Amino acid sequence: MDPVRTRFCNLRVPAGGNEAMPRELVVEDGRFVAVTPADQATAAEGEQWVDLGGRLVLPGAIDGHVHFDDPGFTHREDFSSGTAAAAAGGVTCVVDMPCTSLPPVTDASALAHKLAVIAPKAHVDFMLWGGVSANALEQPGWRDRLAALAAGGVAAIKVYLLSGMDSFRHLTVHQLGDVLDEARALGLPVGVHAEDAETVRTEESLLRRQGLDSPRAWADSRPAIAEVRAVEAVIEACRRTGARAHIVHLASGEALDRVSAAHRDGCPISAETCPHYLEFTADDLEAMGSLLKTAPVVKSAADRARLWQGLAEGDLAFVATDHAAGQWPDEKQTGSIWTDYGGVPGVELLLPYLFSEGVHRGRLSLARLTQVLSAGPARFFGIDHRKGALKPGLDADFVVLDESATWTVHARDLHNLNRYTPLEGRRLTGRVIATYLRGRLVFERRADGGEEVLAPAGTGEYVRREAARGANDGDDPR
Repeated sequence: MDPVRTRFCNLRVPAGGNEAMPRELVVEDGRFVAVTPADQATAAEGEQWVDLGGRLVLPGAIDGHVHFDDPGFTHREDFSSGTAAAAAGGVTCVVDMPCTSLPPVTDASALAHKLAVIAPKAHVDFMLWGGVSANALEQPGWRDRLAALAAGGVAAIKVYLLSGMDSFRHLTVHQLGDVLDEARALGLPVGVHAEDAETVRTEESLLRRQGLDSPRAWADSRPAIAEVRAVEAVIEACRRTGARAHIVHLASGEALDRVSAAHRDGCPISAETCPHYLEFTADDLEAMGSLLKTAPVVKSAADRARLWQGLAEGDLAFVATDHAAGQWPDEKQTGSIWTDYGGVPGVELLLPYLFSEGVHRGRLSLARLTQVLSAGPARFFGIDHRKGALKPGLDADFVVLDESATWTVHARDLHNLNRYTPLEGRRLTGRVIATYLRGRLVFERRADGGEEVLAPAGTGEYVRREAARGANDGDDPR
């Protein structure tokens, strides 16, 4: 009979600041039952021992913002390829967006359909955002549909103040207030794509009338002021309703200043950023073209510096990837920046990038890394009683990292469906060696270059949010 307990030994875990200390992890039935000093460990009868070779072990990362496009747009990404990439990157739980699948997840029927399609494909655990679009608000009973999503365990509610999708249209500021009111009553936070629609419409119309069709024109069509104006509107609605609002994929330093000031003033608002905003600027967009096309756009070096500062100092709740691959090259290389698909893949590089460019380069402490990749999103999505830390009672989700391994990013080596990345050719320090989900090895990179280990599809489970946990009760994800 297989042993019921596994002791992971010869490893180190974060201990505050940049320190790491020797520990042993004892796992039973998929959960940590003990985290003990290595010199105090005692063998129990029937335990299986796994030697991790002195490696650094981190909590499994949680990517709170992915678009795996399943069902409906699986030529871009599907749940099997997306969660395989997650496992290879040390991400043990993803939170999938409601807007880029068909039908969009705006009611209980769509939620049930999506779960039936994706659950058999998942290599890691997953949560789902629910959504409210202008399409849904125009139909009677939207409050009942939102309540049904909450009862179905969705992680949060996603809305847009600017959207280019016919199937998921953006809200007015007045409609945003209505949704925030209802979400507060249901104990759900609301994630907002915050760009001012009128500003962007005006700028884009002017540029297109001038015949401009370049990456720089795309950047100019979505100026920083569009983010700032939208964030100010969200803050006002957040203050008025008392609901928790969250700015997704924030790119503007000035917008972050607004969020930070409002939060210090007692407004229950938070924000996330993405690796591409921490790495690239509009100059890179001009050089790379649609490879780096996203919305919001990457901005200036000053914006980038402010985001790193905010990440280190706690102004940002967590980092997520906004993983959104288009079909390469058909959708990403159409011949016009205005019709090229906007979005980049990133889930597999989230942890390695932040370790390399954050911890290794001295921008983030090791302790802060675990906050922005694990503990912070776990609190925000109401699952910190299950995930986000190396603690007894929590799911045994963890990552084994080779801190000194230096390697080159090549899209051909990634696991997502459409293999392109703006980080092509980048040298990173720190590489995922193995990923464990609830104590089970779901990914292993062979030291000898042999065949990788990947757990079968269906290993991952749907993780439900518990009502009102960490949403509007004052629990700060930072």
